[in-house]
Order: sequence, then C-alpha cells, then structure tokens
Amino acid sequence: MSTDTPPLVQNASKILAEFASQLQYEDIPLEVVERMKMCMLDSIGCCLHGVTLPWTKLVEDMAMGEGATPVASIFGTSHKTSVGNAALVNGTAGHAFEFDDMHKESILHPGSIAIPVLIALVEKLGKVTGKDFLTAMVSGYEIGARVGNAASIQLFFDGFHPQGTSGVFVGAAAAGRMLNFSPTVMLDCLGIAGSQAGGLMAAQEGAMVKRFHSGRAAQSGIYSAFLAQKGLTGISNVLEAGYGGYLSTYSSSPKPDRLLSGLGEVWESGQVGFKPYACVTSIHSSLDALLAIMKSNQLKPDDIVRIDVGLSPMTFTHCAWEYKAQGVTAAQMNLYFNMASVAFDGVLFTEQYSSEKLADPKLQSFMQKVHAYVDADIESMGVAYRHASRVKVTTNKGEVFLQEILDRRGSPENPLSKHDIQFKFRNVVSGILGESQINQMIQLVDRMEELTDLAPIIALLTSK
Repeated sequence: MSTDTPPLVQNASKILAEFASQLQYEDIPLEVVERMKMCMLDSIGCCLHGVTLPWTKLVEDMAMGEGATPVASIFGTSHKTSVGNAALVNGTAGHAFEFDDMHKESILHPGSIAIPVLIALVEKLGKVTGKDFLTAMVSGYEIGARVGNAASIQLFFDGFHPQGTSGVFVGAAAAGRMLNFSPTVMLDCLGIAGSQAGGLMAAQEGAMVKRFHSGRAAQSGIYSAFLAQKGLTGISNVLEAGYGGYLSTYSSSPKPDRLLSGLGEVWESGQVGFKPYACVTSIHSSLDALLAIMKSNQLKPDDIVRIDVGLSPMTFTHCAWEYKAQGVTAAQMNLYFNMASVAFDGVLFTEQYSSEKLADPKLQSFMQKVHAYVDADIESMGVAYRHASRVKVTTNKGEVFLQEILDRRGSPENPLSKHDIQFKFRNVVSGILGESQINQMIQLVDRMEELTDLAPIIALLTSK
C-alpha cells in the first residue's frame, strides 16, 4: 500500500466529527437518555470500587507523584491532579474489575472511558448542566461504538484490545462535545486520538495492564481535545485512510460501512448492556446456563462429572485457554475458572477473586470437568450471537441436562432493569459510600436532565 491508496469510505471522519460536534440533547431519543443514565450510575459504581484496587492504586501513586496542577479529582478520595491524570486513574478504575458496561458489536466498555473524561472536564469547566453532560456522553458512545463496529471483531482476532484502541474515540468525541468544538476542531480531535490508540490482547492472561488500557484511552481523549483546542492538527481522514488509517491498520478485515450506517437514526448508545457478573462478558451466558441447570435439578458440584460448553469462535479464543493462577485478570477472563467458581458460590463478585480462591485446589479440580468447544450452530449465527452458549451437564448418575442461552442476561435483548442497575450499584459501592450518599447518587443520576449543576454529584464522588 501507499499514501495514494483509495479511502475505505468517503469522508467518514468528517461526517462523524460533524455529528459529534453538532449533536443536541433534543436530538437524542428518550429511551437513549434513559439508557445513558443507567450507564452513568453503573460506571460511577465501577469507578468507585475500582479505585480501591491495588492496580489502580499503582496508577494513582504514579499520577500523584507527578505533582500536576490539582484541577480534577480521583474518585473516592480527596486527591486532585490534572484533568488528564484524573481521567487516567479514574478510567483505569472503571475497567479495574470487569464490571463495566458493554457494547457487544464494538467490544467496547464506553462508560469506563466517557464518565472519567467528562467528570474531569466538569471540574475544570465549573457549572455544567445534566443535559450537556448526557449529550457529550452520547457523542462519545456513538462515535466510539461506530469505530469499533467498523473495525469489526477482526481487530480482536488481530491481537488488539478494543478498549485501548477504539476506546480513544469514545474519550475524544465526549471531550470535544463537552468543550463545544466546531466540526473542524472535532475532526482534529478525532484525528489526534487515532494516533494514540493502543492495547494488546495478551494482557488478558494475567497482566494488570489490561485495566490501564481504559485509563490511557480516557487520558488520550483529554489530550486529543486539549491539543486540538490549541490548534494542533490531526489526521483528517483518520478512520478511512486506505494507508495508515485506523481501520486499515488495526483490522485486517474492517467493515467501513458500519461507520456511518444509520447515523442519527440507529443509536448505538442504546445498544449498551450491563454485567451481572464481575468477569468477561463473553461467558455470562455459559454461567447462567450452568446455574439454571444446577438450580432446576438441585445439583451440587460433586454431582457433576462433566460439563460441555459450546461457544462462538470469538468466545472460545477469548476465554477458553488453559487456566493458571497468575492474578485476578487471568481469573476474570477465563471460562474454566469462572465456571468452577460459580458452580460452588452461585455468584461472581469480589470474594470470588481473592488470592486464596485463585489457586483453590477445589476449583482447580472442578475445572477438569469443563470441556469447551466451538459450536458450529452458534458460529453459523454470526457475530451477533458471539455471547451465546450451549451447556450440557452430565451427572454421576448418568443424567444429562441441556441449556441454551442465545442472548446473555444484561444485553439489550435480555436486559437488566433500572432497578437491577440500582441494586448492583448499591452492592458495588457498599462500604465506600454511606447509605444516604448511595440514595442521593441514585436520585441525582435518575434526574440528570433536570440538573443545572453537577456539583452535588462531584461532591459525592469525592467524599471520603
């Protein structure tokens, strides 16, 4: 290829920049507004819990050690640092425990990028309305998801972590809209962001750095916006350039038509789902299928001699690798560990990833009963069903039980309710916020569009 290689699609970066910069609150469907409020509450909970974890603390220590001008807060603390560093730490926190929201097609967790970016900017700017916040949030979700859709699942198969790669566009578009960029400046903002994309999928097998990919995407969004604001120019055809563009570089089989398909009519931000388990989204259907079989047939772990798990090719590659006790990340990303853990405990939250559990001989033994394979029927359904699962349990009495789940619980097709998200939030931040603070946060976020100032939310996020 060379620099004169034709673009994958004409003017996509320019059109998306215009959309992101010109989006108004009144343009957003009510159901998308409601979804964004659920995403905001869910993301705040993930960030507040994540900032307490050791890998986030390492990033916080580095950021605070730089002695940057204290403008924006590190959630759950009284510490302040620069806008970019706050987004780095809080973005890492949002993705720190595999509990953040999920857009299936793009394989993105946009909330753990957009919320840290926007809260940091609110602290810099001062008074911001709830409507303006939600509008910027939708801009980030829409642009990031469309970029991820266009990169396709192949980006993952090529070894890149979508959160750190496509995720930069979530942060950049959200920041640019919050700063009221013109289409020209927004285009520079996106064009700068594309050069900062990065994140390798090998991080899922034990490295703490996987969480950091989200923080860097958030920080890169801030840097892109601030640099564009100062006049630094970005790649004007960053997404569609035939040589050296985002899609042509990061994905060996992109779908460039997904960048603009249904823009302004089909809302990708309305297709975001939520996680009921603190582990990789791809295996949630398998976990629910196993629990359904065990509950309906009153089975205990010792009653089971074999579990066959049919998966999509993506989920098999993503999660069905040999488990080794090498840290929380590896446990949360691994099918075998989580199937064993949920069989014994029935839930997957913080306690299931303690250091004692990661190498528990009881779980190690149970994992030998789990056998994963690529299910041809699921594969034939296409990427829309990459989270689908077929589970077959064989008991020590020779009984065989089958359970198929095509749409995971928490997905838009099988959604969690507002009450479910509020229940999850209460549990995630228990011990971090007091009961009255939890109630206040739920009420404030639930009426975001009425708020003329986000100061009460900032106060709760930084109370200690």
